[in-house]
Amino acid sequence: MTSSSTSPEDIRSLEYGTGSHFIKNIINEHNRNGRFDGRIHTRFPPEPNGYLHIGHAKSICLNFGLAREYGGLCNLRFDDTNPVKEEQEYIDAITQDVRWLGFDWEDRLYYASDYFETMYHFAEQLIQSGHAYVCDLTPEEIREYRGTLKEPGRESPYRNRTVSENLDLFRRMRAGEFPDGLRTLRAKIDMGSGNLNMRDPVMYRITRATHPRTGDAWCIYPMYDWAHGLEDSIERITHSICTLEFEDHRPLYDWFLEALDTYRPQQIEFARLALTHTVMSKRKLLTLVKEGFVAGWDDPRMPTISGLRRRGYSPEAIRSFCEKIGVSKANSTVDYAMLEYCVREHLNLTAPRVMAVLDPLKVVITSYPDNQVEMLDALNNPEDETMGYRTVPFSREIYIEAADFMDNPPKKFFRLAPGREIRLKHAYYIVCDDVIRDKSGEIVELRCHHDPESRGGWTKDGRKVQGTLHWVSASHAVRGEVRLYDHLFLTDDPLNVPEGTNFTDSINPNSISTIRTALFEQSLENVNPEARYQFIRHGYFCADRDSRPGYPVFNRTVTLKDTWAKLQK
Repeated sequence: MTSSSTSPEDIRSLEYGTGSHFIKNIINEHNRNGRFDGRIHTRFPPEPNGYLHIGHAKSICLNFGLAREYGGLCNLRFDDTNPVKEEQEYIDAITQDVRWLGFDWEDRLYYASDYFETMYHFAEQLIQSGHAYVCDLTPEEIREYRGTLKEPGRESPYRNRTVSENLDLFRRMRAGEFPDGLRTLRAKIDMGSGNLNMRDPVMYRITRATHPRTGDAWCIYPMYDWAHGLEDSIERITHSICTLEFEDHRPLYDWFLEALDTYRPQQIEFARLALTHTVMSKRKLLTLVKEGFVAGWDDPRMPTISGLRRRGYSPEAIRSFCEKIGVSKANSTVDYAMLEYCVREHLNLTAPRVMAVLDPLKVVITSYPDNQVEMLDALNNPEDETMGYRTVPFSREIYIEAADFMDNPPKKFFRLAPGREIRLKHAYYIVCDDVIRDKSGEIVELRCHHDPESRGGWTKDGRKVQGTLHWVSASHAVRGEVRLYDHLFLTDDPLNVPEGTNFTDSINPNSISTIRTALFEQSLENVNPEARYQFIRHGYFCADRDSRPGYPVFNRTVTLKDTWAKLQK
């Protein structure tokens, strides 16, 4: 028998140690007492029944991060024990997401299905030792016999079959002699246990379904609780890091491994991530996809890693967020604004500043020569001058934002108005002389003059103005599309809904709005998907895969307004 695991009391005593979080305290203690001979081997074990979300990112960063910090190893392993819900599409998406986040499992990509034969022989071993039996109760009867938290369960009438009978039936289950659901293999533990997971849990069920990797080779499949601990044991994982809902399952995993007299990892549970204005259940995310509330798993409104990536969130920002929220044993909900803060923090340092006009108003600079074009220098990012400069064309006709002009402005309006002078970013000072309207009275054009000596935004007399506007040259502007996103749900907690309603009832009908009048500076004519920019005065944006040559499409990643920083102050 291998050495015993750290007891629950020991784990609780380490939760308040001197390390940066309690899991490190446990690892440090194991390293001191030689529990795993100084080895650190973790794993990230997703089930391929959906796309990964931001909660999985926390687990990815934790497992791969601990291995990296301690000079250990981390496996990527798919818990593909349920072919009814699992697809190759999900396997491919998960591997892409983990790589995109910046982590590498090297040659350690594993699947639960790699161990199906080994698990089967382990199951026969438990039958031979009297620890497992074949049961003929239906799923409904198993639930009825299980009991409740207040009442003990009842033993199955098939619990005392002989070893030889159980072996014969189990082998015939594998051979496909029985229809789906007719029989199960169950562990023989304790139907009176206060832990419902220990009341003779099902280990195998008969299910005829084509598996993404093993095809139709099997018609019996291991239950997750039987497979999970075995996979960790087979891979000789040292620290099996799980979320809190698996805490009550730990005694079962340990029981299986003790009964098999095989290697035992140390399971440690931590609080999973909950974010405001979203849901983290893969089942509910699948509902959003299947019922058409979103355009797919990578819809930029989804909390999936692929959705956040398409929206423009960077892997660096997500890793920073996971580090900032930390690791604890207490469930809590994190404000979505904190995630947005991390995104702004990274993009502020790395995203080039460019000019885009979303609601164009034409401006004719009457004092500027016809047919003249100047190429003006524009700093790409004032936070990082090593990003250099680009050139933007300037001409007699430009476009500004319609909201940047008012006929009768209030006192604190510092943008363009009749007779007022403002600065055009990277260009000249201009003064509005005339306002052109159509027959309905709507403003369609402004006539202005410029100060030719203010090129680059500087004047010889040193005068300054309060307003600086972005713009694009009319003859060089690139027409495209901008998609603005808001929270997918109107409420902080979409799952906390009144009785008789569904979580989808709180979906925000205005979670996306599309602008097709957008004009961009010439440098954005041909953008690469996922290229990130700051649109001056608008926020951070990411080029979408729907972009085509000459017609860029941008998703708004996040606004410039930082509510989290204000909350912290």
